Amino acid sequence: MGTFSEIIKAGGVILIILACVSVYSISVILERLYTFRRIAKYYDGLRQKMNIFRKSGDTTAVRDYCLNEESPASAIILSVINSRTSKAEKREFAGRSTDKYITDISSRISILATIGSVCPFVGLFGTVLGVMRAFRDLSLSAGAGPSVVALGISEALVNTAAGLFVAVPAVVFYNWFANKANDFSSDLNWTAEQLIEALPEVPARPGI
Repeated sequence: MGTFSEIIKAGGVILIILACVSVYSISVILERLYTFRRIAKYYDGLRQKMNIFRKSGDTTAVRDYCLNEESPASAIILSVINSRTSKAEKREFAGRSTDKYITDISSRISILATIGSVCPFVGLFGTVLGVMRAFRDLSLSAGAGPSVVALGISEALVNTAAGLFVAVPAVVFYNWFANKANDFSSDLNWTAEQLIEALPEVPARPGI
């Protein structure tokens, strides 16, 4: 195993590109981890208030919690509780609003899917360049030993490893974030439906 500077030299420009992408990928992962952790904490509190609601049938605890917790999810729930529309209209509103909310919180994780799918090919490109360099050096130094092609082969192997090193965490966290977003969507839809079912039906407005 060479020194860090030797590894960078072996990887060349492709390795530097992959390193920059890796830094960006890590920043996205950390930012989304913080955001999703905050959202998960919000839903933990909401589930506690919903337990109170199911026992008492009173929406006060849920309403007060949503008033104190600024979140798009709170705005959706408060609209469901306070809206003077029919249950069908509330369901339609809740469904559309939930879809937009989940799209918003998932907006940045798509870059992880892109990184996970592209980086192995970037590493493969570096591998091809390294192999080409090895054969070129070999052709220019007929009769030389293995040391002639060592740098080119090193470049090929380093870039292959780097591409996978960047791609694997991006794919893993993308799948985890996508699953969490689906969980948030299910929780919000379930909460809205529980409230809509318990709220009294609003009479149809005249002329409708």
